[in-house]
Amino acid sequence: MFDISRQMEVFPTTVDLKRIDPSLNMRRFYRMSVQPDLFGGACLVREWGRIGFRGQMMVETHPDEGNAITALMKLAAVKKRRGYVQ
Repeated sequence: MFDISRQMEVFPTTVDLKRIDPSLNMRRFYRMSVQPDLFGGACLVREWGRIGFRGQMMVETHPDEGNAITALMKLAAVKKRRGYVQ
């Protein structure tokens, strides 16, 4: 019928963003992913920093995967308004 490998995700669980501006010597990344936790909830794992370096990481816990994906989508929209692209 249809090829599953070509079908896009409606609600992505991972987002990788970059912001590169050579005039400002700016090379940043922002990575977000939704992962299950041990207690039946979900975590939004956020990583950011300069491309080529380790960067920082923060974990937000949410009661379920739906809330975590909603938080991911809102944060991705904010980052895209600030100049990050996929």
